[in-house]
Amino acid sequence: MSRDQKFFDMYSLVIGVLAAIALAILVLAMKMSDLTQGVYTRDTAEYQAAIANSIAPVGKVYLPGEEQEASGPVVEAATAPEPVAAAMTGPQVYNSACNACHGIGVAGAPKLGDAAQWAERIAQGMDVLVRHAIEGYQGSSGFMPAKGARLDLSDEEVADAVDYMVSESS
Repeated sequence: MSRDQKFFDMYSLVIGVLAAIALAILVLAMKMSDLTQGVYTRDTAEYQAAIANSIAPVGKVYLPGEEQEASGPVVEAATAPEPVAAAMTGPQVYNSACNACHGIGVAGAPKLGDAAQWAERIAQGMDVLVRHAIEGYQGSSGFMPAKGARLDLSDEEVADAVDYMVSESS
């Protein structure tokens, strides 16, 4: 047997195997098509409604002289108010809002736990400290934005945070 004949025989065998695999894939695809044809059809009412909804126009264009028919008044049902979240405690408010400045002393903010920095402020009284925390304050020693720039906090939460910082720093 010559080398060319061996090559031709091997080539024919490989082509035959590939053709058999392709035929098997074709038969398998046809079988799967028969099994799933009833599931995905374009003639069902549900499919047609989905297509009609997706290609429906967003609005209408009226030319000059054409009038749009007025629709009746729309009455919306009142929705229930969202539940109010529980108020945060002093330490929670400090960790979420106050720590950014009072943790490292930004813009003259007294650091938590530093009694020397807090002594003069505590001497002014809790009412003054709470008012400055809620309304904001600008003095010679620094700047305090209203509610620490967290306007979503209630006055009680801010007062609890001030009380927590004073108790930790005195």
